[in-house]
Amino acid sequence: MEREYMDYDVVIVGAGPAGLAAAIRLRQLSAESGQDVSVCVLEKGSEVGAHILSGAVLEPRALNELIPDWKDKGAPLNVPVTQEKFLMLTERRSLSVPIWMLPPQTKNHGNYIVSLGNVCRWMAEQAEALGAEIYPGFAASEVLFDEQGRVTGVATNDLGVGKDGSHKDGYQPGMELRAKYTFFAEGCRGSLSKQLEQRFDLRRNAQHQTYGIGLKELWELDPAQHQEGLVLHTAFWPMDDRTWGGSFIYHLDNNQAYIGFVIGLDYENPHLSPFDELQRFKHHPAIAPMLKGGRRVSYGARALNEGGLQSIPDLVFPGGALIGCSAGFLNVPKIKGSHTAMKTGMLAAEAVHAALAGGDQGYGRLETYPKAFEESWVYEELHAARNLRPAGAKWGMKLGMLYGGIDLKLLGGRAPWTLAHHKPDHECLKPADKMPKIDYPKPDGVLSFDKLSSVFISNTNHEEDQPVHLRLGDPAIPIEKNLPEFDEPAQRYCPAGVYEVVRDDDGTNPRFVINAQNCVHCKTCDIKDPRQNINWTTPEGGGGPNYPNM
Repeated sequence: MEREYMDYDVVIVGAGPAGLAAAIRLRQLSAESGQDVSVCVLEKGSEVGAHILSGAVLEPRALNELIPDWKDKGAPLNVPVTQEKFLMLTERRSLSVPIWMLPPQTKNHGNYIVSLGNVCRWMAEQAEALGAEIYPGFAASEVLFDEQGRVTGVATNDLGVGKDGSHKDGYQPGMELRAKYTFFAEGCRGSLSKQLEQRFDLRRNAQHQTYGIGLKELWELDPAQHQEGLVLHTAFWPMDDRTWGGSFIYHLDNNQAYIGFVIGLDYENPHLSPFDELQRFKHHPAIAPMLKGGRRVSYGARALNEGGLQSIPDLVFPGGALIGCSAGFLNVPKIKGSHTAMKTGMLAAEAVHAALAGGDQGYGRLETYPKAFEESWVYEELHAARNLRPAGAKWGMKLGMLYGGIDLKLLGGRAPWTLAHHKPDHECLKPADKMPKIDYPKPDGVLSFDKLSSVFISNTNHEEDQPVHLRLGDPAIPIEKNLPEFDEPAQRYCPAGVYEVVRDDDGTNPRFVINAQNCVHCKTCDIKDPRQNINWTTPEGGGGPNYPNM
């Protein structure tokens, strides 16, 4: 069957902060100038916000610029930060660090504790009111090119395809969304963005990206333990000094709180399980009393970019641009990327609108966008923050954070040097027999839980009879290579129980099993697999998690 198509001036892949900010700004400029620019936003989640996962403390700087009257328009920024704490942990003790001692980038005065998913739902309403078209439940699975190699849009994946590749009843071919310019706002480690980086060699002027995995739970707390507006971060335990990581606890309204942990994916020990580190963290004497009498409501996980300025690829190519976390604008010391994602979406929108208003016929390189980025406050932020993450990798958490304090607080981020990132995350694992095993406590079902019960409350769902979207380059590698050398780390780095090594009753005949229906779309496997043998691709649109209030 031939694919149907629709034509637009701009197609945006992903209804996150960057994609929606770009759509809003384009339609604002259309209204202001009278030069109409048609905009379509594709979202692979079942609804806008379904796949959005972030801490999240939102710095409203970009939103103030985009929609100055956001309060009057009912934006769900309801909980201003009122109190901050920072704890350094050992296994049984904690030390509170005065907030005045921390670099200014880490402070949250004037910010808001939000559900970023709800913020995106609200932004989608603003974009649609301005005339943008938004289509949730449609996964962009293919980049379209013309005979000159320029990007001309995207196609959604076919629906109604069986696991064996056959066409089921109700089969529908994907649709082509053609555009003069296509923005890729897929978030961290986007599957199409990864292809574009390779095709156009977008990393030729940048260092490799380095990543973290963020795990998050939403809790309803005992009102006696709830402190609306509290932002709490911790560092060190349960991580060792060679493993970058720390926690966040943000107290929302309605007696709710976000409990989360971020671990750098350049960790060395293949026995480490990020999911289980979060679970044992909650038993710390400084944390457990806060959760006593509470109830876990939801769970999710997502990879995040930590490379900063050094790792930003070329942003434009013929017919398109990378915006938001598709390129990697997260500010590591702030632990924030939503405000920078929004701003880069706005900058790209302004560049494309000016081009089209000037008679541009499309499919060119929007060189004014990267130039605008270099002149923006986003670049200024990332330049100041550029050395913290590589310092932690180079010298360990303690010395890295000490260096960061000197660089950011005393030097103001203006050190006359730029530290380089070390090797890519997938090359950092050491052989399993050379690293200590980690004895994770059994979940108690009160503070700590197992992976499968956690996936259940993420509301993750995939049509089981569809092609497996987690594809192995060589099916033999997990058992023949990764198992003997690294005890197949996919069993542990996946936070959703997707990957298993199963054996016969006598412990022989190991087999690698992929439970793709459990996938929460975090992309960790695509990043951390030591032989880069796992390729994350888009499942049918609408599949994956459905995060409420996350």
